[in-house]
Amino acid sequence: MGQTMTDLGFTVTLNQPFDTALDTVIAALGAEGFGVISRIDLDKAFAEKLGESFRRYTILGACNPKLAHKAVGARPDVGLLLPCNVTVEEDGVGAIVRIVDAGQMMSMGDLSGTPAIAELATDAGARLDRVAKALKAA
Repeated sequence: MGQTMTDLGFTVTLNQPFDTALDTVIAALGAEGFGVISRIDLDKAFAEKLGESFRRYTILGACNPKLAHKAVGARPDVGLLLPCNVTVEEDGVGAIVRIVDAGQMMSMGDLSGTPAIAELATDAGARLDRVAKALKAA
């Protein structure tokens, strides 16, 4: 297991079966105040819509309601970037988890020039970093 950082976010490899990894990720998000408000199972969508098989790959839309409320209150257009996406992908041995970098995401356009957004991005980023560290320790 390890954690790496890319220009888009954190990547953590879990040595757990896919379903267990999903539960682990959802619990780690919950510990930092994030709930899962959307779930997209891409493998199922690809099978249904395209007739194509694909490894298990789920996108979780994670939201911290308190932070989201403040962000949308400060800049309604920030809703275009919500919720924070987390992916869980089966890799044959375990699962690969990718967590968006909230700071990077909120640096789009002139969002980082809005002090309230910059502060919220820092808070969300720190929380998501702790999620990644908790997963690394799992």
